[in-house]
Amino acid sequence: MKPVLFVLAAGLGSRYGGLKQLDGVGPSGESIMEYSIYDAIRAGFGKVVFVIRHSFDKEFREFIEQRFAGKVPVEIVYQELDCLPEGYSPAPEREKPWGTNHAVLMAKDVIREPFCVINADDFYGRQSFEAMSEFLKSVEKSENLYSMIGFLVKNTLSENGPVSRGVINNDENLYLNEINECIGIQRYPDGIRYKSDDGVWHTIPENGYVSMNMWGFTPDYFEHSETFFKTFLDLHGKELKSEFFIPLVIDHLVGNNSAKVKILETDTEWFGVTYREDKPTVIAKLKQLIDNNIYPSNLWK
Repeated sequence: MKPVLFVLAAGLGSRYGGLKQLDGVGPSGESIMEYSIYDAIRAGFGKVVFVIRHSFDKEFREFIEQRFAGKVPVEIVYQELDCLPEGYSPAPEREKPWGTNHAVLMAKDVIREPFCVINADDFYGRQSFEAMSEFLKSVEKSENLYSMIGFLVKNTLSENGPVSRGVINNDENLYLNEINECIGIQRYPDGIRYKSDDGVWHTIPENGYVSMNMWGFTPDYFEHSETFFKTFLDLHGKELKSEFFIPLVIDHLVGNNSAKVKILETDTEWFGVTYREDKPTVIAKLKQLIDNNIYPSNLWK
């Protein structure tokens, strides 16, 4: 059984100024997520599932049919504000869906295999997909054993300012103890640091691990997520901006010993597009990888 790639592509790109999921950054007009899909196919993934919004369904479907027809099986699911368990409803003033783990739940009826979750607008690299594919094939008959790609923090910084990252605390066997979302991470003359809410400065080792939202799950993760989502909604369901993030669920499961998460190492340099100003950097980095024969100049030719 081949693992499935699940691509989080429901963002509207408000900060970017358009659908950055489809924006061309490769020399033949490829988007970032196409490089991920190309790497996933090479690593042995057998299907791609996208989660999107109905508002850009037509544009997205035309894009994937043009790019992926005959190359890999594709399915689409939808994340909307009102996709909630029976008996729950959002506050009337709420405008956005419920975050990354809510998006994951949208695929519970179409994924039966071990699967990898990624962001559409992040570049993860060939090595990451190879490590994830190997792990997912090894846990095909397992439950409650998941994984994440651990990027070295030094490989995820921006030259344009501070970044937010999920900073990892792990044990000596590379299993996750906890993940903490930290903002304002930046390189300073004396090291990589960030300031916590209480005003205290913290240093992250150069080779400390952070999450870039590349996770590996078996299908039992959907059951855990459904159960915890109801608890989340009971506590936060009427808030206007509360979000049901993947790290929130992971911390819950690891904290009560319901699951273990193995950290898979990579020395790949991450890059991505949050703002339109990031695009030239991404184009340059991809060109360098193509010049080094890591990727062809046209992925699908």
